[in-house]
Amino acid sequence: MEILTKQLDELIKRLENSKTFKDDLEHLRSVYPFNKYEYIISTLFAHGKISLEEYLKIRNDYIDRNLYLYLFEMAPRTFGDTWGLSHVCSIEPEFKRPSKSIDKTYNGEYDLFLEWYDNKQKKHIIKIEVKASRANDRERKEEALIIKAIASNSKRPFLMNFQQQKPRCCDVFIWIAVYRDKIKYWVINSNEVQNNKYFTPQHRNPDTALREKDYDKKDIYEGQIMITDENISEFDNFLTTGSKLKDSVIHQYKIQKNIN
Repeated sequence: MEILTKQLDELIKRLENSKTFKDDLEHLRSVYPFNKYEYIISTLFAHGKISLEEYLKIRNDYIDRNLYLYLFEMAPRTFGDTWGLSHVCSIEPEFKRPSKSIDKTYNGEYDLFLEWYDNKQKKHIIKIEVKASRANDRERKEEALIIKAIASNSKRPFLMNFQQQKPRCCDVFIWIAVYRDKIKYWVINSNEVQNNKYFTPQHRNPDTALREKDYDKKDIYEGQIMITDENISEFDNFLTTGSKLKDSVIHQYKIQKNIN
């Protein structure tokens, strides 16, 4: 939004009464979809101060920078439980939803499974849990999530919290990181999560998460991992692409089960 605002500020200077116009903007009443940006652009068109080509370039550039901004408007449960699972399944059709017909012990404790045969043609059912989080500016605590949304190349301090992780209930985790312009994926096996130094009991905040004497990581049943601008590079080994999600899940499962 900062880039768009700067672009429009430069265009406003083309108006003969630019100072008065900017003063009027401070008192402009807006009701969706008639907002400040619509008013600026329509005024520029009315005065012949912007061409259609200029407008289309501004519009297309903004869309490219904010391709996934709509995901920051979703309610948490819709984002994680609905969009996250559907997104992963749309990328890799071999990921399937579990049921008691596949796993008689299944009780909703993991999200997806992958049927895989090893070199000896032994069948494996890989249990997968999907977690999604949105990258947000951690210094804008009082702002709406859509305002706090950051770009993948931002230098701002950010936070993503991958919550309600139950390593004992699955073999492999898929983490989806959503930025306003990009989606990233990490695939990590449950042993790595259980023993990760950032894995803390659920409902701890960044301050209480620093306490390490009152629990043992192996005893955590449900926990969370907060990824920030300070520790994100420590997870680079688990980064993958959407086209390689299946291969990455198999790779992490083989590590988990010591399969060569």
